Amino acid sequence: MKDVIRNIEAIIFASAEGIDLADIKQILQEALAIEVSKEELRELIKKIEDKYQDEDQVLELRYINNSYQFLTKAIYHEAIQQLQNHNNKRKLSQSALETLAIIAYRQPITKLEVEQIRGVSCDYSIQRLLEKKLIKIAGKADTIGKPLLYATSQQFMDHFGINGVRDLPQLKDIVTEDNAIGETNE
Repeated sequence: MKDVIRNIEAIIFASAEGIDLADIKQILQEALAIEVSKEELRELIKKIEDKYQDEDQVLELRYINNSYQFLTKAIYHEAIQQLQNHNNKRKLSQSALETLAIIAYRQPITKLEVEQIRGVSCDYSIQRLLEKKLIKIAGKADTIGKPLLYATSQQFMDHFGINGVRDLPQLKDIVTEDNAIGETNE
């Protein structure tokens, strides 16, 4: 029965949002090929709730809006708020996103080439992207002055949930045919 409890715990934890009793029951049936009544399931979930009541646990199992979910205990909310503030400061500006997109699609690429495409200086954006480890220095170009080449990093792949640049959306998938400049709609 301990294995079933651990599976329930894992299911609730892995849920992006709360998960209701019926869904937990169905997932258990499909994953473990076992039949558990709703009453048995409630008893097993009660054991999980009791486990997380311990003061050494930072999470608690809550029943909200007819579903179960793990939440951080209220005593840690100040630290979590600071984390949220910290992460908000780390968001990318529009110019950094544009620079990142150019690097992703044209890598390896020099800063000068990025600036030629964008039409503005990219020093700050490239520095921020390097700090966030979304891009990396991929070497030096074989041109005059040997400028640095930039490419996306493994953290870029992890952040956007892709395995490689081949998984990026193709430009033809983004740009529509009916967005041509100079044509009039009649």
